[in-house]
Amino acid sequence: MIFNTTHKNKDATATINDLIGKPFSFLESIKRKGTGSKRMIIEDVSVGFKKVLNTVSDINYGNIEIREKGILVHITKGHKNFSWAIPFYQMHIYKTSGFSIHAQGNFVRFKNNKLLKENKKFLDKLLDLKIENEQNYDFYNAIT
Repeated sequence: MIFNTTHKNKDATATINDLIGKPFSFLESIKRKGTGSKRMIIEDVSVGFKKVLNTVSDINYGNIEIREKGILVHITKGHKNFSWAIPFYQMHIYKTSGFSIHAQGNFVRFKNNKLLKENKKFLDKLLDLKIENEQNYDFYNAIT
């Protein structure tokens, strides 16, 4: 689900917190060595997200925030902020010419450049959390 988070919205905050958990506390963020990525350039998005990107030839930026049960992908359009809440169980990550996150029939692809390389440790941490979360579910041993 994508939310307009430019201004504080209690309904959107409650829905995001129910879906992917509350933000980590300051101390927990320090223990985890950060819970947010640096900004990255958005190269492409799915048709459903075209409306939240700049239509002129401006550069679109996004960043990722880790929560307990998922991630928030923040997209900035001028002075507006949009947040896409993705639970770990719906998230799929692909590393092709860039770095893309797919979920709920949509995707965001980040450009493969210096900004993406600066986030390598963060993206590795994100992959580890996704794998750790998937181990909580017994997908392959369900049929005996």
